[in-house]
Amino acid sequence: MIHINRFLPAVLGLSATLGIGQAQEKPPFEIDLTVATEGFDKKMCWVHGRAGAIPPGAVGNEGRKSPFVVMTLQKLQLSGSDIFYALNQMTTPAAGESQWTPPIELESFRRVPFSFGEKTDLEITVCDFWPGWHAKSGKLLGTGHTVVYENNRVMHTRPRGAAYAVFRPETGDWTPWRTVKMPNDPKFVNCGSGCVQRVDLENGDVLLPVYFKALKAPHYATTVLRCAFDGTDLKYLDHGSELSVPIKRGLYEPSLAHFKGRFFLTMRNDDHGYIAVSEDGKAFSEPKKWTFDDGSDLGNYNTQQHWVTHPDGGLFLVYTRRGADNDHVFRHRAPLFIARVDPEKLQVIRATEQILVPEKGARLGNFGVTRISDDETWVTVTEWMQRPGPKYNDPEGLIKLGANNRVWVAKLRWRREN
Repeated sequence: MIHINRFLPAVLGLSATLGIGQAQEKPPFEIDLTVATEGFDKKMCWVHGRAGAIPPGAVGNEGRKSPFVVMTLQKLQLSGSDIFYALNQMTTPAAGESQWTPPIELESFRRVPFSFGEKTDLEITVCDFWPGWHAKSGKLLGTGHTVVYENNRVMHTRPRGAAYAVFRPETGDWTPWRTVKMPNDPKFVNCGSGCVQRVDLENGDVLLPVYFKALKAPHYATTVLRCAFDGTDLKYLDHGSELSVPIKRGLYEPSLAHFKGRFFLTMRNDDHGYIAVSEDGKAFSEPKKWTFDDGSDLGNYNTQQHWVTHPDGGLFLVYTRRGADNDHVFRHRAPLFIARVDPEKLQVIRATEQILVPEKGARLGNFGVTRISDDETWVTVTEWMQRPGPKYNDPEGLIKLGANNRVWVAKLRWRREN
């Protein structure tokens, strides 16, 4: 593990250097920016680095005083679009204060043969995976979605399932993945939970955001599933509002947060990020575009956003956007920003924006957030080593800008009030 900056207050200075929103209020956290691993063979690169934390004393972490952290990530083939291979995992036994283990491939997530309709020569696997601790069952539950390949390309018209698996601490691997059984409705044939941030209720129910559409429908819709989880099976119980916009691919890659008794849902769209709010996690308000508190557009588009919450520290959004001297970055997906959200106005407070992970040419749009403890939250992200077209499979331009397929771990250390 490499420490780039120990407790990184200088990130605020980076914001000023770029001429973007300079923070005027002291954030309730310090940033410790580290690298779990880096380097690649220029043919494949690591993507989708997301972590889950097993708390001290839980099964799989007995006798330790720090959380045991499991990070999943997978290889991407640079010569194509979203050509993913089996999930791997890295672990660290002391919440990242010791070295990470090297990535180890998980056999249960290798591609397997698949058939759909008249096509019998397909392959299927799971991608966009996100582990998260499920307190009621005492299990590390990971969710993602399935991806189908035809001749090693993502199948254009394909089914999609909300996939899940459970970490097995006794063997250090995961159960074979399965998919949530959805209602028998054509709109759920393509229904996934890739890259989503879920909320677990005190009774153990899981609020799992998904996006879905019928096979030939033009727009995705987003909803939140309420699922039961007994430590083994994740079962659909019902779902809430179905939210969409008639703009390109609709609303997808949603993420959910619970803060001060309300539920906040952020969603990706090709042109703008969107936000909706709910009192019960089921009935949500009409989606509205993300803006800064001065009314200007946030500048996030065609890229996911995720939440950081702390009961005392506040509600924060992590995102990428235009307008940060980053026109050379694919879809402006770097640097990675964090800013406080006004939970009443549903706007990003511009004066609190700061850079969380710096831009070195590579995109940073696919990332994860992990609660480590009451005192610490992590944001994990990999440098995705495909450049903008037409030479997207030639990483030399990114390497010249400083990218090296780093797996960044930005640790937010929450300040305690005296």
